[in-house]
This record gives sequence, structure tokens and C-alpha cells, in this order.
Amino acid sequence: MTASLMRVLLFLAVLGVVAAGAKLDPQNPPASAFQIGAGILGYKIFGVVLWAAAITSVVGASYTSVSFLRTLHPSIERHHARWIIGFITASTLLFVTVERPVALLILAGSLNGLILPITLGTVLLACRRRDIVGAYRHPAWMTAFGVLVVVLATYAGVQSLQGMAALWRR
Repeated sequence: MTASLMRVLLFLAVLGVVAAGAKLDPQNPPASAFQIGAGILGYKIFGVVLWAAAITSVVGASYTSVSFLRTLHPSIERHHARWIIGFITASTLLFVTVERPVALLILAGSLNGLILPITLGTVLLACRRRDIVGAYRHPAWMTAFGVLVVVLATYAGVQSLQGMAALWRR
């Protein structure tokens, strides 16, 4: 709930400022939207909004990632709390050392665009295996449309990564 509320607040702030005709700072567009809209107080509010969105996302993503990895090795299962802390620590260190919040947000969005085709492709492969789905028969037309979605989503995901090198050279 908190993460969703923060994202909506961020979207509405940027929309309001841009709709009013203001020009955003390309180095940090979301922060400049808050600063243009409410001055230095808006800039500080942006910091709170970004922190809330980041902390909930990092904790949630770390927990989810480790929950998938738990089945890979018994030591991950036994020490899952440490793994979660490790993911959070690694995310924090990456953010602090890279110091490019806009580039990191764009990279994360682009990488997220690859999750759909990978996940859907895995599900489509699994739905054909009797040892996984038993007697269930997935309709061929649904598989065909699923494969089409995988191809289109993979293309879109790869296209979103095309400009990453230029983004990091700035």
C-alpha cells in the first residue's frame, strides 16, 4: 500500500508540474518536479517519497528473489534471512557506489521488461510436461498466442536495453 501510494504521489507531482509547462532538470527529473512544485520543501518531500518507494521495493524484491532461490540449495533454505539481508545490502551498495539514480531507475525498468517473456516462456514450457501438469492439456491456440506474446515481449525488452550504453556514458 505504501509503495503504491508513493508511486502515485510521484506520478501526480510530475504530471502536474509538466502540465503547467515547467521544464524538468534532465539530471534528476522527479526531484526537480517536486522542487518546482513546492520549492525546497517539495525537494525534501521528494526525498521521503523516494526513500519510502525504494525501501519497500528493495525489501519486497529481496524477499521475492530469495523465495525463488530457496529451492536451489538447502543452505539457502536454512539461511534465507541472511540471504535477504545480503540482497538488501548488495542493492544498497550498488545504489551508493553508482550514484546515478535516474540511470539505475531506467536500467531497472528495462530489466523488468525481460521478466514477462522469461516467466511466460517458462510457464509455456512447463504446461507441456505431463510430470508437472498431470492430465491437464493446455489448448494449442493459447500456447500459440503465448508464444507470440513471448516473442513480442522479448523484442520490446531487448529494444528497451539498446540505449543503456549511451545512458551510462553521460
